[in-house]
Amino acid sequence: MIRTPMILERLGALVHQAVRDDAARHGLLPIHLQVLQYLAQANRYSDLPIAIAEYFGITRGTVSQTLSVLERRGLLTKARDPVHGRRVHLRLTPQGLAILGDSWTERVQAALCAEPASARLDETLVDVLAALQRINGRRAFGVCSQCAHFRADAGGTHCGLTGEPLAAEQTVKICREWAAPIPTD
Repeated sequence: MIRTPMILERLGALVHQAVRDDAARHGLLPIHLQVLQYLAQANRYSDLPIAIAEYFGITRGTVSQTLSVLERRGLLTKARDPVHGRRVHLRLTPQGLAILGDSWTERVQAALCAEPASARLDETLVDVLAALQRINGRRAFGVCSQCAHFRADAGGTHCGLTGEPLAAEQTVKICREWAAPIPTD
């Protein structure tokens, strides 16, 4: 009998409880904390309200209400895109980042860093995640520099999909336009 589904369920339940506890400690709902965590990892193609809806599988109305609470609490700001006028980018404030400083993700990161096999586990979990996303027909949201569209040359890094240059800090963040690289054998 494979125990992995049960272990994943158990890990999911523990993470869910940790998110609830962390959110309550700051007077927030779990989705508020999850959105803050997402935005801390999102690149400029993914720091949009529609990307949040896609990532969490929630309605635009829920996203709108969540963003209003976070903005009112001073945890994020909204900025119009200079090129695409109707597009709004979301940025965490120092207060928003501070909430994440002692969150469940930091505790999990510390636990994983203590394990010598964490790199292999990370690769395995990424493979499982990608397979489940394909089965469910969801956007993948992977790390920019690991995308089929990522390009690096003498002129720097840029997105092969949009042609836009990428700042170094953007290449290590998640992107909603991510596509699995084509294996080279």
